[in-house]
Amino acid sequence: ATDMAFARAYYHWFAMLQPAPLAEKMMAAVAPQHILAGSGLAARGLKAFDKRALAEYERCFADPKTIHATCEDYRASGGIDLEHDRADRRKKLAVPLQVLWGKRGVVGTQFDCLASWRAVASNVTGRALDCGHFIPEEKPAETLAAIRSFAARHPRALSGGQRQRI
Repeated sequence: ATDMAFARAYYHWFAMLQPAPLAEKMMAAVAPQHILAGSGLAARGLKAFDKRALAEYERCFADPKTIHATCEDYRASGGIDLEHDRADRRKKLAVPLQVLWGKRGVVGTQFDCLASWRAVASNVTGRALDCGHFIPEEKPAETLAAIRSFAARHPRALSGGQRQRI
């Protein structure tokens, strides 16, 4: 469902797909502040982040290995992940799945999140939280409450007692 609005909002996805070392050099020049501030926070910038969380992002992204690993994850999304998606297109996950997203983030404003996940999983619940892209940083108490509630409803699934072969 990628369109121009999504591509503009998540431009870094496409930039980070580029071969090494181009993507790594681009990311090193702007990470983490520019990437974080541009990912669904827009006008609020980095104010939503606890100073300790932001310091941890900065610490991690000061390491070229972190930047490389991040770029490799983006590269996988444009390669092997697509192959896996195509191979599994006719299969649905049976395990319980909770989906949380930021109502004011790109995902929340451009997609029907529950419908998207119900296309690939049969037991989907979830809801939007009143925030942008970085749900745990912007709404930590609400995120934790949602996870605890889900875990209480599905203890067997989360303990590894319910496994599915794909």
